[in-house]
This record gives sequence, C-alpha cells and structure tokens, in this order.
Amino acid sequence: MPEIAADDPQIRMNHVSAAWRGAVLLLAAAPLVYYLAAMLAALRFFKRARARLLPNYNPSVSVLKPVRGVDFGSYDNFASFCRQEYPDYEVLFAVNDDGDPAVPVIRRIIADFPERNIRLLVGAEHLGANRKVNKLARLAREAHNEVLVLTDGDVRVGPRFLREVVAPLADRKIGAVTSFYRGIAEKNLGAEIEAVGASSDFFAGVLMAAWTEGITFALGASIATTKEWLARMGGFEAIADTLADDYELGHRIAKAGGEVVLSREAVWTMYPAQSLRSFWDHQVRWARTVRLCRPLSYVGLLFTQGLPWALLAALVAPAQWIAGTYLLAYLILRFAMAWTVGAWGVGDQVLRRKSWLIPLRDAIHFVIWLASFGSNHIHWGDLEYVIRRGRMVPIADDGTATANPAEHARRS
Repeated sequence: MPEIAADDPQIRMNHVSAAWRGAVLLLAAAPLVYYLAAMLAALRFFKRARARLLPNYNPSVSVLKPVRGVDFGSYDNFASFCRQEYPDYEVLFAVNDDGDPAVPVIRRIIADFPERNIRLLVGAEHLGANRKVNKLARLAREAHNEVLVLTDGDVRVGPRFLREVVAPLADRKIGAVTSFYRGIAEKNLGAEIEAVGASSDFFAGVLMAAWTEGITFALGASIATTKEWLARMGGFEAIADTLADDYELGHRIAKAGGEVVLSREAVWTMYPAQSLRSFWDHQVRWARTVRLCRPLSYVGLLFTQGLPWALLAALVAPAQWIAGTYLLAYLILRFAMAWTVGAWGVGDQVLRRKSWLIPLRDAIHFVIWLASFGSNHIHWGDLEYVIRRGRMVPIADDGTATANPAEHARRS
C-alpha cells in the first residue's frame, strides 16, 4: 500500500480547513460570552441602584424641552412634566417658528396647568447645523435656575422623575445624570422593532460600558446637568454642528472632569408608525452616528452579534450536534440577556410583548451595521449632510459640501 507523503497538498488543505473551522467556532462563541457578561452587568447595576438611598437634594430646576412637531403621544408627554412631585421647577419649551404643530399643544398645556411655571420660546439664534442644539442654547440662556434637565419632545416621565435625576447632582463631582428609556410603540412592525432593539441590545452595551470603562457619554432622552458643567464643556455653542449632540454633551462633560452616571429612573419615548423607507433611513442614520462617534467600539459590535455568528458556526460545524448547540445557545442566551436588561432592568413593556421579534431585529441590525460603512452622509429632516470629524456639513444642491454651513442654513 503506497505511503501518503507528509507534505501532500490534500493533507495541508485539510489542516488549513480545520484551522479556519476552529477559528470560526471560537469567534462564534464571543457573542455568547458577551450575552452572559451583559446579564451580569445588568444585575450588578440595577440591584445596586434600587438599593441606593438618594440624598435629600431638591434645588430649583429648569426643564428644557426643544420641540419639533408632534406625535401620537405629545399632549400626555408634555403633561407628564407638569405632574412632578417636586417643590420648585419651571418647564421651558422651544420651537423653530409659530407654525410648528406643537405650538397649539403647548398652549393647551399652559392653559391646563396654570399652577406651573411654563414658558414657550419661539425661534433661536443659528449657532450651527443642529437645530435642536440651537434651541437648547436659547433655552439655557432663558432658564432661571442653575440645574438643567434636558429631555426630547417625545419623552414621557413618571411623577418622581425630577427627584430621581436631580438628587445625584448633590455630589459636585457628578457632571451629568442620564436615563434609560422604555418604548411606547404604535402598532407598526418598524416601530416595534426599534423599541425592541433599544431595550434588548443597545442598553446592554451601555451597561457593559458602565461596568468596564465608565460612562463617557449621555443618552438623549434625558440628561440632568448644571449651568456650571455646561460652561466647563464649552456650552451648547461647542456642539452646535455635531450630529450626536447627546453623546457629545456627555463626552465633553466627562473630558472636563465630570462624572456621568446612569439613573435608575427610566423614562418613556415614543416609537411612531413608519414606512419601510423611513425605518431604513432612521436606522442607518442612527448606526452611522454611533460609528462616527465611537469607531473602534462600533467595529467591535461585530463580536456582539450572535445571530450571524451562530448561523456561520452552524454552516462550518463538523457535526450536526455542534451546529444545533450554537443555534440553541444563541436563542437561549440572547433572550435571557434581553429579558434581564430590557424587561427586568429597564421595565420595557414593548419588549415583554414583542420579544419574539428579537431574531428578526438581529438579522436586520446586522445588515444595517454593514450598510452604515457605505457613506458618511446622513439625511436629517429635509437636508442632507456629510459628517466630517463629528460635525455636520450641509450638502449644497450641486452635491458639494457647503463651505459655510451657517450661510447654507440661513438660505434653507
């Protein structure tokens, strides 16, 4: 019988194939380890947070609400800020112009809550391409109080919200307090997938960051800070051209020496019905925002996505039982992480009802993750921008980046 040479090409090919298969199977285990770690991070944070006694600190507060348009829950959202169990606060709304659909709703709120100090500001000086930040800058100038609480127009809160997010600021080392958000979604597949994605996946990454490196950013639904810390980070003027204003606000406060902490008090945010195109555009814009803010971390997200790795592992697995083990492990650990973080931790009811959407959301999220690398352009409202060094530069009608964004905005 002829001997097989040790350097036979077929043997070498088999060795290479086995090495690649082993590498894929090893890498496919990374998301499973991540799911376990995220569950531990959630248990660690929420158990400690719920047991913590807050200081008796309730200074006068200015709630700043930049608003553009209305959604299916606007009145109830605005009204929730007027029902706070808090001794002294004002609520300031800002819109771009009198024609904004939110204006009648805000005027109704003012009439329905005469005991509250509520003001409506119309128009804001142009400081940069981010019109929300332009409004925030005016709101901060008009605010009567040192403590500022920033919330988006589509946010709803519980009656103890202000007590919870302001109390940590008693420690002068804390520069900002930011909050998780639960979903209130219309009966629409895109809206429900967005809500499920935030509570079952995005917040896991936030908790892992808090555990491993500390929070150096803020979540836009709610940020409590002070005028002093705002001045230390350069004021709203410093972030007026940035896309991710919430991230930049927290990041710059952290760079200025302030500690950014997560509140145990979650808020609610609205997920309105949307078309397939608007869902895609919004998801890609959000993904590009994260990529441009934290490029290395964003690339690393590949190793937190269990579904594509489980499917790849199943394809290369040398035995059916190994393939089945990876797929089953993905399903068990992914649902367990989602439940621990989003349902038990944050208390998201959309996730409780629609958890079966998680694999579909994960499949879509992987495609969006890939698509986010295709360009640095984003659409926001009726304008297109290119992101350069974290700043939004408007695209002119001829397809070129405008040299003077301020001039472009005045002409738009």
